[in-house]
Amino acid sequence: MDDFDFPVILEPQPEGGFVVTFPDVPEAITQGEDEGEALLYALDALETALSFYVDARKPLPVPSAAEAGQPTVRPSALECAKLGVYRAMMEQGIKKSELARRLGWHMPQVDRLFDLRHASRLDQIEAAARALGRHIEVRVA
Repeated sequence: MDDFDFPVILEPQPEGGFVVTFPDVPEAITQGEDEGEALLYALDALETALSFYVDARKPLPVPSAAEAGQPTVRPSALECAKLGVYRAMMEQGIKKSELARRLGWHMPQVDRLFDLRHASRLDQIEAAARALGRHIEVRVA
């Protein structure tokens, strides 16, 4: 899987709580009452912002290296797999219609594959990766 560990900046607020921003994804901004809540909301903000890139057919931002001790946020494994296939499709200049043709799927199936809120099956994501000459790797760390 591609690297989707995005560094976050937690800014303590004078009135309490934290504002969370992503240096590499300026659209993702959120806040929380404490660090744990802020990071939990950061995940939702990141996934929502990355879905904007997919919906607009824009290249995904590349995460910068986190500084020592800087927290990072990563989408779920399923979403990382979807984003990796999307990134491969963009790098190759393949349109959704061409991917649908290669897979023998209807366009709504391909649209659901790239919907980060849709619980696609892993075998469907693997099929899309193969159609792009890639494969999915799963690791437990």
